[in-house]
Amino acid sequence: MRRRTWLPGLIGGVMLLALQAVAVQAEPTVTDQNDKLYKQLELFEQALSIVRSDYVEQPEAEQLIYGALKGMLATLDPYSQFLDPDSYNELKIETGGEFGGLGIEITIKDELLTVISPIDDTPAYKAGLKPGDRIVKIDGEITRGITLHDAVKKLRGKPGTSVMLTILREGDNALKDVTLTRDNIKFASVREAKILEDHIGYIRLSDFQSNTPHDMNEAISKLRAENMDSIVFDLRNNPGGLLDVAVSVSELFLNQQQIILTTKGRLRNQNMEFRASRDGIINNLPLVVLINEGSASASEIVAGAIQDHKRGVLIGAKSHGKGSVQTVFPLKDGSALRLTTSKWFTPSGRPIHGTGIMPDVVVPFEAPPEEKEKSKNQQSKEIFEKVESENANKTAAPSAAGESKAAEPKATEPKMDSQLARAVDLLKGIKVYQSKEKATP
Repeated sequence: MRRRTWLPGLIGGVMLLALQAVAVQAEPTVTDQNDKLYKQLELFEQALSIVRSDYVEQPEAEQLIYGALKGMLATLDPYSQFLDPDSYNELKIETGGEFGGLGIEITIKDELLTVISPIDDTPAYKAGLKPGDRIVKIDGEITRGITLHDAVKKLRGKPGTSVMLTILREGDNALKDVTLTRDNIKFASVREAKILEDHIGYIRLSDFQSNTPHDMNEAISKLRAENMDSIVFDLRNNPGGLLDVAVSVSELFLNQQQIILTTKGRLRNQNMEFRASRDGIINNLPLVVLINEGSASASEIVAGAIQDHKRGVLIGAKSHGKGSVQTVFPLKDGSALRLTTSKWFTPSGRPIHGTGIMPDVVVPFEAPPEEKEKSKNQQSKEIFEKVESENANKTAAPSAAGESKAAEPKATEPKMDSQLARAVDLLKGIKVYQSKEKATP
């Protein structure tokens, strides 16, 4: 009896020890991480102490801490960054729709400062900067290893001041210096809203800011009053913006309760699903969406939702591929952390980060004939203008009173680029097919 009683007790004791061993092995995962963190903090404290005591000049405490925070965030990914109070204020101004700078959206790609897209009608756009351009130098300083935060700080400034960028364009062997004059950058989200032909509406959206839903509704109302029966939605070179605005814009084209995107992060509250809250006001019109390598972030949310729900046809080139979500955390001194907190996925669950969205119809971009000619003669433009100006001064004579000027040629509608032309042709075909379907008994 004793042996029988003792044996189960021994087994129970062994099992208890085993369970304790398992518990001890499972627990150190969190404890070890904390211990490592504390040791690293001791290392940071030691380095901080040495810098404060032995550096050639007395450093400011704020400078040291801000520098450490910038470095910490820079090690995570290209989109996470520490924002000092000035930078945080600039961010709030930017999302409100106005700031001083060049009008260019940038990222870090292959350790090089890279243009995502220039914003329409800004110094960067007028200077001819293109998506994919590598900014090798800013005012003569090499940008290798630069953070996004520092790059933005160098590029922004008071309107009227200038900055020189050294650009390397894909396919070019030589570097090109471009001097730009900063301007007051105002965001007008809807750049164009017009009827092209055959009642086909055209809306070009440059970004996703707080005023975008209002601008979109106004543009749609205007085109509907002009009998729009189909639409080309141009998201080319649109670098993105606010997540909730991307959802609101997507809702215009979709039906109620259709999924727009899902997000996934480490925390439970970061795992979210966004659906259309109502039927879109143009959810029944034939639709073509134009995208290219400059279409990023919020642009890709809209394009991905439309593609997955087969709501319209995507035409152009593969998009940029930014499928991460950043959240801004304000800090008590007026600074903030802009931190990547989740990744987002299209309605079908596709991850697009780093891969982009492939359009349904790939169409290489070709500028209209007059634009090609303009680009071809760009380098000699100033010489021609000077010669023409001199010739005009030599031959011009004062006009007599009452003399009429020669009639100026009528302005013709600019020709469409290859991608837009394909979109218009496709919509014409869709409308012909739909009319035949309705006529078939």
